[in-house]
Amino acid sequence: MINFNFLFDFRKCTTPADAFVTEEHRVPLPEDLDVPRSKSTNWIGGESQGLRRLEQHLEKQGWVSQFKKPQTIPNSLLPSTTGLSPYFSVGCLSVRVFFQKLSTIYAQAKNHSLPPVSLQGQLLWREFFYTVASYTPNFTKMAGNPICLQIDWYKDEDKLNKWTKAQTGFPWIDAIMTQLREEGWIHHLARHAVACFLTRGDLWISWEEGMKVFEELLLDADYSINAGNWMWLSASAFFHHYTRIFCPVRFGKRTDPDGNYIRKYLPVLKDFPAKYIYDPWTAPEDIQKQAKCIIGQDYPFPMVDHKVVSEHNLQLMKLVREQQHKTADLTQDAADDPMEMDIKEYFRKDKEPNSMENPNKKRRCAEDMNVEQVKTHELCKVKVC
Repeated sequence: MINFNFLFDFRKCTTPADAFVTEEHRVPLPEDLDVPRSKSTNWIGGESQGLRRLEQHLEKQGWVSQFKKPQTIPNSLLPSTTGLSPYFSVGCLSVRVFFQKLSTIYAQAKNHSLPPVSLQGQLLWREFFYTVASYTPNFTKMAGNPICLQIDWYKDEDKLNKWTKAQTGFPWIDAIMTQLREEGWIHHLARHAVACFLTRGDLWISWEEGMKVFEELLLDADYSINAGNWMWLSASAFFHHYTRIFCPVRFGKRTDPDGNYIRKYLPVLKDFPAKYIYDPWTAPEDIQKQAKCIIGQDYPFPMVDHKVVSEHNLQLMKLVREQQHKTADLTQDAADDPMEMDIKEYFRKDKEPNSMENPNKKRRCAEDMNVEQVKTHELCKVKVC
């Protein structure tokens, strides 16, 4: 008979893990990445954490049944949505389980929100982009993509780098990009704002460049959803109301007039009065000195004149859509665009004059131009501070 007692002796043997890992191949510590150990995060990975977050939200059945995405706040200091997207994107949570749990809550509610703004509506948008991506060649590219407008975007590495590194000179845009880089997550309306700024709104840089940055930095980056949303927000596909452009100053003021979001992510501006924190370049010199932040030295001037470039880019987009009307008309203009319902209220309520509302007003000088003529028009000669 074989004696197996000797096997139990081996079970007691342990070898320090460091004995198998060289300095070159060990897992880096926070200090190796210049991240302070004391720095907290809203996102702790793993299935257990995802399930805990899911159950915390499902306990608030009233909030779940009445959830409407457009009513959430883009510049809240903590996520005003569920914050479950990172857990779905890496497989820590089951989308089917979430959908079924929502169905149970909806069945018990007297009334509840409906797609596209409800929580189930957000899951349906996920499936929509998955479906379109699976049937569309070159879905993550402009070239060879049959549903995407072929736009001659500008190539400007310096401007792209300023946008990526939160150096645009527009505090709300820079605060969003800082949060993205530090935390790996930003609200969907914040994503709308920085995507519009990079593409059709201000810089006229390809959505593919923005998609790559989001792919690198977002915890919830998803192949289909990321590309689909960038096409949408750049008005390259799906989106019709291209005349609606986010103002990088006024939009953030609506939900955070005191600028607390900016103060958190751009501490260099934290001492500016609320009156100037969204446009600090307009502050008198004595106010800048009191805030210990001189614009042009401690924080950059705006890299573009938003009013000028947005009007110019709008005319460019109009010409592109006229020349490629077959692609632009793949979906119905007459139908209300559910993906942009959340920004419609902003443009409706905005009391300040918005030159974007009428694309024909004050732009007749460019009506008979082609794209190349518009690009060389005097509107394009914008001073970069």
